Amino acid sequence: MGLRKKNKSPPVLSHEFIIQNHADAVSCLVMGLLLGLMFEITARYAIMFITVQYNATYTTDERPEPVHFYEYGPKDVATIFFYMLIAIILHAVIQEYILDKINRRLHLSKTKHSKFNESGQLAFFYLFSFAWGASILSAVTSCFPSLGRIHNKPNFAVERLPSFSHVEDIPRQLHYICLYIAHISGAYIFNLQRLGLILLVPHYLVELIFHASRLFYFSDENKQKGFTLWALLFVMARLLTLTLSVLTFGFGLARAENPGFSIADGNFNILTIRISCLAAICLTQAWMMWKFINFQLKKWREHIQNQIPKKKTNIKLKTTKKESCKTNFVNGAVKFEEGTSPRKRKSKFS
Repeated sequence: MGLRKKNKSPPVLSHEFIIQNHADAVSCLVMGLLLGLMFEITARYAIMFITVQYNATYTTDERPEPVHFYEYGPKDVATIFFYMLIAIILHAVIQEYILDKINRRLHLSKTKHSKFNESGQLAFFYLFSFAWGASILSAVTSCFPSLGRIHNKPNFAVERLPSFSHVEDIPRQLHYICLYIAHISGAYIFNLQRLGLILLVPHYLVELIFHASRLFYFSDENKQKGFTLWALLFVMARLLTLTLSVLTFGFGLARAENPGFSIADGNFNILTIRISCLAAICLTQAWMMWKFINFQLKKWREHIQNQIPKKKTNIKLKTTKKESCKTNFVNGAVKFEEGTSPRKRKSKFS
């Protein structure tokens, strides 16, 4: 009949259907939770998904006025779940309205297309996390300038930071996701939120520079200066992380050690936990440096291998030109190969 056939929609709850409609489904779920705040019956349940529930008020010797803190508990799972839904919606918006439009202009290959989308999503995530973490860090240090109190209970802004750290849902980087979750959860449970925040902010900055450099590289392969800056800051961030961790666990918390281990009171400042946390951080930093060195060596070897064929071709061209000059011209006279000599012309007068 000449009519164009319509594309068949994938079956409901299939893998393709979830990929195509996951953002819409998550948006409907978020709207349902927000609508629950409008009714008195459901508001007390919906509020658990929006704000943290374990608030407490403390007074210190340095600050006689009351300071509001938020402890953690099982209800925080609902809050983390809600902000994970928000992260999924932001992921879809960035992909559709920013990255897809840029990809249409660049006309990248299939491999570069996937890497560009990956770096684009992570660049936005690290930019947002770095800005949010830096603002929280400035507020925390203005209230508590001393790192010796880093084991105290977290305030509201610090506690909400880990909920956005699960946005890196990339199967190929599953080991990185597990490391993020393990370290952030450890800082969250053991009341080390300020130390975790101080260590995460420079790490997010380094990762932001790396993925931003990849984006510039995919747009123009001659733009590679950002990788040099990233390599320098990567090493500095690893050294900073190790230094702060050793000073905090080895000296700061060791001087304020409280032998009375208590989960209810939030006291985890004992020797076993300090050594375990320090060992986990040191092993992770060593593993990251090992991966970084192997990556740099691999790129260096590829660069050398690409330079060797060029040198060989240049040498061959030079030698062939010299040999041709030697065989054809000797002292300005023509010389033929295999002992042949030019035929003598017969004289007109012979």
